[in-house]
Amino acid sequence: MSESGTPYRTVVVGTDGSESSLRAVARAGALAGACGATLVIACAYLPTEQDDRELAQAQDALRDEAYQVVGSHPAEETVRTAGERAAAAGAEKVRTLAVMGSPVETLLDVVKREDADLLVIGNRGLNGIKGRLLGSVPADATRRSQCDVLIVHTTG
Repeated sequence: MSESGTPYRTVVVGTDGSESSLRAVARAGALAGACGATLVIACAYLPTEQDDRELAQAQDALRDEAYQVVGSHPAEETVRTAGERAAAAGAEKVRTLAVMGSPVETLLDVVKREDADLLVIGNRGLNGIKGRLLGSVPADATRRSQCDVLIVHTTG
């Protein structure tokens, strides 16, 4: 617990702009608002010059589980929308970050850099054979996180 008696001071949540991830953002916003914590919303993106064939193959293999945003402008728009959703849910102190990199590495780097004490992620991608074979953003982030992780039920 921090000096003010709230359990969390800095909450990190990732978004790819999907409705599922925005539900996690809203829950993180409500929690951060209730705790008086700072909410940091992160979106990972690939550079637009990324090899298009490689990206197309990855998106084709993963279908709707492809969490990757391409380009800094779409990523900036994604976190801006997510910030509005978080504020509407009750977050008072919100920072947004668009970071070039893979989703899991980006989230873990942001958690470390921000000295976060809670990572909030949606459960999308945890189920299904692709998740078991390839791993998933929620599973990988949960397994590797150095701080508490809250998995929000955002599907179904």
